[in-house]
Amino acid sequence: MVMADTEKRLIIAIDGPSGAGKSTVTRLLAQRLGYLNIDTGAMYRALALFVQRAGVPLTDDEALARVCSGVTIAFERNNGGYRIIAKGEDVSAAIRTPEISRLTSKLSARRVVRDILTRLQREMGRGGGVVLEGRDIGTVVFPDADVKFFLTASPEERGRRRYLELQAKGEDISLERTIAEVVARDEQDANRELAPLVRAADAIDIDSTGRSIEEVLACMEGMVWEKLKAVNSE
Repeated sequence: MVMADTEKRLIIAIDGPSGAGKSTVTRLLAQRLGYLNIDTGAMYRALALFVQRAGVPLTDDEALARVCSGVTIAFERNNGGYRIIAKGEDVSAAIRTPEISRLTSKLSARRVVRDILTRLQREMGRGGGVVLEGRDIGTVVFPDADVKFFLTASPEERGRRRYLELQAKGEDISLERTIAEVVARDEQDANRELAPLVRAADAIDIDSTGRSIEEVLACMEGMVWEKLKAVNSE
């Protein structure tokens, strides 16, 4: 069900640990609401692509700021999904290489880059009608978001999902090792100095352990529509 044009358009933040299903749920929830899915991870990947092309060292904050500030980013709906357009170029495929993934991980730890993208994300979402996911959307990017979810699942469940993904790609890895890596990632994300994973005090907890995507999505969608009814009756 898509909301009417006359209704208030909400800002919806979905935070949570790796492997909880945030990306899939965010994309599907945005589709159902007729909202824009702002893929913050793709935005960091886009900046990484242009930093790589410019040959800028990650230790040079001034150069990073110059390159990143010059990158315009937009999302365009495309056959039920979306394309990411950076500086007028469709970079949807180019930002998904292993090399860009590794660079993105390092780039996202630079405060100058996070500051630039935080401003851009706020600008893109300030009119509402957006769903964003990440680690600090409800605490840093949009602390006043209309609806905040904290989506999680047990480490065993998230490790199992990751294990099945890697198996499907033909990688030789044990389930035990994959779960251990998930636990280590949780520890790293919770204790990192810049943009740690923190649950917003007013976030709604959603545990996806043992639940299908459709079950999680229906739960979230119901809560969003309750919020929309409340704000549009004021």
